[in-house]
Amino acid sequence: MAGLLESGRATKDLVVVEPVAARAAQLAERFKVRMSGSVADAVVGADIVVIAVKPGAVDSVLTDLSKADLDSGREQVLVSLAAGVSTARLESKLPAGFPVVRVMPNTPMLVGQGMCVQSPGRYAKPEQLELVADMLEAVGKVATVPEAQMDAVTAVSGSGPAYFFLVVEAMVDAGVGLGLTREVANELVVQTMIGAAAMLDETGQSAVDLRAAVTSPGGTTAAALRELERGSLRSTFVEALHAAKRRSAEHGASNE
Repeated sequence: MAGLLESGRATKDLVVVEPVAARAAQLAERFKVRMSGSVADAVVGADIVVIAVKPGAVDSVLTDLSKADLDSGREQVLVSLAAGVSTARLESKLPAGFPVVRVMPNTPMLVGQGMCVQSPGRYAKPEQLELVADMLEAVGKVATVPEAQMDAVTAVSGSGPAYFFLVVEAMVDAGVGLGLTREVANELVVQTMIGAAAMLDETGQSAVDLRAAVTSPGGTTAAALRELERGSLRSTFVEALHAAKRRSAEHGASNE
């Protein structure tokens, strides 16, 4: 919501449904948006209808949507941010032929640096995908993949920030063990991560090339990397992402 408003992609046309009165008042005050207690009322005239709830709450929202006057003449599109809920399941609860786009975001969208991956349902048109991508670009970058790849996307980018935070946590702890204060160690690690990510994003060079450029033969970086390889860092990451993909598939199956 903040990203949409700050980017100018949504202003007075944004309508938010929030059933908890205290939270609705909070959002209205902070974002100056129109609140509604009714899904049916909120979707009237909307081009994009976004479901941003936990997977277990999707059915109740879809039940409310089934009572709404969805306007096929406007070519409305439903966007679901609910993890593990397939487009087929969403389509089965909506009027025949209603276009659906499934999205897997990640938490850096909260600071405008998210990675959102979208997959179209059977009836979503290319222009509707472009419309949804334009909305999602307010909070970061957007990619489009077939829905069959969504479990892999969840493992790589959906859960990805947690892996990154764990590495930062480990490096900060190691820095403290080397005699740095936690404050200094945190600053060093965070800025190093920001700078390294910027190099990957802006130089066009691969991680392999950038790593090689900073690794002098027999030097300090080589010594550190040798220990990481000895600790099976690569294979551990491979196993970790496979485990995340398997769990995503299990969650998806339980949500059908």
